Amino acid sequence: MKKLLLALVFLAGLTARAAEPAAPVVAGLRPSHPRLIADAATWDRLRVQRHTDPQLEALLAAIEREARGLLTKPPVEYQKTGRRLLAISRLAEERTLVLATAYRMTGDPAFLRRAEREMLAVAAFTDWNPSHYLDVAEMTAALALGYDWLHADLLPSARVQIRTAIVEKGLRTAFDPVAAHNGWQSTDNNWNQVCYGGLILGALSVADEEPDLAGKILALARPRLSRGLKAYAPDGVFPEGPGYWSYGTSYSVLTIAALQTALGTDWQIPSSPGFLPSAGFFVEATAPSGVWFNFSDCGESGSFEPILFWFSHRLGDPGLIREQLNALTRLTTKANRGGSFGESARLLPFAAIWWPDRPPTGAPAPALPLRWHGEGPNPIAVFRSSWTDPKAFYLGLKGGSADLSHAHMDAGSFVLEAGGVRWARDLGSQEYNSLESKGVDLWNRAQKSQRWDVFRLNNRSHNTLTIDGQLHRVTGAARITTFSDAIDNPIAVVDLTPVFAGQASGVRRGFRVQQERAVLVQDELAGLKPGADVTWTMATGAEVTINADGRCATLRENGKQCDVRLLAPMGAKLTVIAADPPADDFNARNPDRRLLVVHAAAPTDGALTIAMWLDTGGTAGTATAQVVPLNQWLTAQ
Repeated sequence: MKKLLLALVFLAGLTARAAEPAAPVVAGLRPSHPRLIADAATWDRLRVQRHTDPQLEALLAAIEREARGLLTKPPVEYQKTGRRLLAISRLAEERTLVLATAYRMTGDPAFLRRAEREMLAVAAFTDWNPSHYLDVAEMTAALALGYDWLHADLLPSARVQIRTAIVEKGLRTAFDPVAAHNGWQSTDNNWNQVCYGGLILGALSVADEEPDLAGKILALARPRLSRGLKAYAPDGVFPEGPGYWSYGTSYSVLTIAALQTALGTDWQIPSSPGFLPSAGFFVEATAPSGVWFNFSDCGESGSFEPILFWFSHRLGDPGLIREQLNALTRLTTKANRGGSFGESARLLPFAAIWWPDRPPTGAPAPALPLRWHGEGPNPIAVFRSSWTDPKAFYLGLKGGSADLSHAHMDAGSFVLEAGGVRWARDLGSQEYNSLESKGVDLWNRAQKSQRWDVFRLNNRSHNTLTIDGQLHRVTGAARITTFSDAIDNPIAVVDLTPVFAGQASGVRRGFRVQQERAVLVQDELAGLKPGADVTWTMATGAEVTINADGRCATLRENGKQCDVRLLAPMGAKLTVIAADPPADDFNARNPDRRLLVVHAAAPTDGALTIAMWLDTGGTAGTATAQVVPLNQWLTAQ
């Protein structure tokens, strides 16, 4: 009865909102198609510009080659992976955008008809899997963009079927007041951005034919978008990591761009605290090799990011796309040799739409500092030696909390890269369905949740500390309390005390960079139980050799070398073990990964210092380490 009453209250409120006039919400709608992100003038400009810009020409040629390869492939079919249809939604989106772009650029009707077939196949699905609403959102976005970009040339019957699917399988599913699948409407993570973004694209695509429904969708979305946008405050550090920054922010940018071209407004989304600076976060979190600082549920491998072309234009910083131009060259070369873009580049055509007015050859370094830190729920700091050298020194470190969307128990963790080799690594996330299919309670972040039995997610596999084998406190939040970008004394200190509540009275971890090649990682712990075992861990893919005394280790990979020295405490030793998870039926293996480990026993006074020196310059270098208390680091040289 209580649920029924709540549903009736929700429905009454929704009905009241639905009864409000929709016209003001869609006022100023551009009446003609295309009106989503790229209008007719955009396509005209690109057809001209490609002849004077070799990189743009290579991109468009690769898109057309990809589209031609799709002509003989059958359309997507309804096929779920576990509880998700998401892979099919993304494949349909990739294909529709590629085919529609190829048609707009060439006028070849073969691309038009094939795009039409793809959209009709999706429109004929029984549903778009609203139980996992991201699937609906991305499918709605795919059909909305295809419907808009190809509107004038679609067969009338196809136009009706596609529009009907957008309305019935996309937009109307957001208005069921008792449907569990609509729980996302109150979330403040990437689901907010993707789901509302997909619906907004769908609403704008049919707003001339379905003005009332479109108005209701926009009225539903507008006041709620702020929930997802608050994650960017204050400095742009996206708490879910760079991979989910790419996902959520892509849909926020598509939303902004579509609102501007269709309605002449951006709803002031770009002015949300931290939103525009978040492009800087993403670039800072991309190491010189192009690999991500992959905290939270994020893999290492960086993908091509078309939305950085939008940010580059908006912020007037051509350096933001420097690495993207390198990645684009790799993508187009692969495509021109017969390869496929793949899901990670499904939004690739938007790079062309937001392409700079002038050829971006020789893009400068971004207007960002080499040493940077950003606050927020998951604060990070970055130290790098160059923006232009792919083999530059790079250190990324973090604070944060496990009680965040997609978070790991990785407070205090770090990655280290130099010479094109990532010496200190994060194992990354485990594929969700591999855990869900085994009944793992993956999305419960409670302290005793099964989520923390997943080896890659808990602190025992991360480059951080563990006390007596215990888990970090989920509700603890580590802050970066000291940061200095001084040329002669770059340091950062993370207060980990809340993460070890009940295990120690104080835990701080300091990082000091020297000569842009070495880093001292120094931990100071107080209030430990005498004899407590403190474990220092660093994951690596390098081959590890430990000296006979156990105080030094040599890491070797790809002909490069990193030397590791245990400076404190005396009596402790370095060991190396395979990064093997517990023997169970759900944890994934970690081949070619090792854990460099130190076990140190707390003395009777409960105070312990662990100091580790990592020198990526090899033994011939001159960098040296000195252990001094963290509270003296700002003055010590």
